[in-house]
Amino acid sequence: MTDIVPPETRSRMMAGIRGKNTAPELAVRRALFAAGLRFRLHRKDLPGKPDIVLPARKVAIFVHGCFWHQHAGCPYAKMPTSNREFWAKKLLANVERDQKAVHELRMAGWRVLTVWECSIRNKESESSLRAALRAWIDRESGYGEL
Repeated sequence: MTDIVPPETRSRMMAGIRGKNTAPELAVRRALFAAGLRFRLHRKDLPGKPDIVLPARKVAIFVHGCFWHQHAGCPYAKMPTSNREFWAKKLLANVERDQKAVHELRMAGWRVLTVWECSIRNKESESSLRAALRAWIDRESGYGEL
């Protein structure tokens, strides 16, 4: 099956997708700040360049889009029907890169939290996101997902 969108349009659409300062990432940052937590952004010296880092607590947070990072069992993580082989390869590479980054961070003694886009969409308010983030950070577990 071929793409239903002309190549020029598809190129323009793809160029508009941001990797930093996305709406879900901004929501997580607001919630962390409101919880009294201070952080650094996009630390290039850490594996996977985590979106948010709380250095004092040794916590790295990734804010992942469900489609781009293939959130298992999520309705937003559907495989495109056109150009299927390309997308399967690309999205699998994203998942493998994510797993490698989490593993390397854990081996270096970091705690890692992955916040999925769908968990932010489903929150009734920022206060529930703030409470969930705070609970995970205070719990001292090594890896988690929201």
